Amino acid sequence: MKSQSDPWYLHAALYLVIAILTIILIKIAIIDPHEYVASERYNRTESRLRMDNIKEAQILWQKKNGNYVGSIDELISFIKFDPYVDSVTHTFDSLMMKIANPFTPLSSGEFTPDSLKFTPKTHTPYILQIDTSVAVDTVINRRGNITRIDTTITFGTRYYLEDPDGYGTIGSLETDALKNTASWD
Repeated sequence: MKSQSDPWYLHAALYLVIAILTIILIKIAIIDPHEYVASERYNRTESRLRMDNIKEAQILWQKKNGNYVGSIDELISFIKFDPYVDSVTHTFDSLMMKIANPFTPLSSGEFTPDSLKFTPKTHTPYILQIDTSVAVDTVINRRGNITRIDTTITFGTRYYLEDPDGYGTIGSLETDALKNTASWD
């Protein structure tokens, strides 16, 4: 008796399925993780550059107004329209022999103030908070009677900036030792 062999098109179909599954496996195991890591690296770098620029804007605001601001929208309009920022960013530094612009360019190129509002990964706003401190002082006369209670409320002596995507923080609301300090430094 003669044994019957499988038809050639069945072998061709099996080789085709094996080739397709191999291509899918290579894509899932090698290409996609590489793209994910590259995307995460870009988002982390870009977010930290934006947060550094927010920090520099806070420093300029504090130098001009004496406190920090709790709104990124106010910072953006301050950077765009305030003549003080324009004068600082266009001042020539004779020691460094270049323009003393405190803002760093972003990964995509030039620095734009509107880029400071949202994170690059999820496009959610950065979390910006300022501290509020209340100092209560009681004035007592010689007889031991309270004559008045003085209350002083101070806004914006410290700030805290956080990336909602988890790429870091800048500053602290609790201590002056961490003022303008980034978590990744």
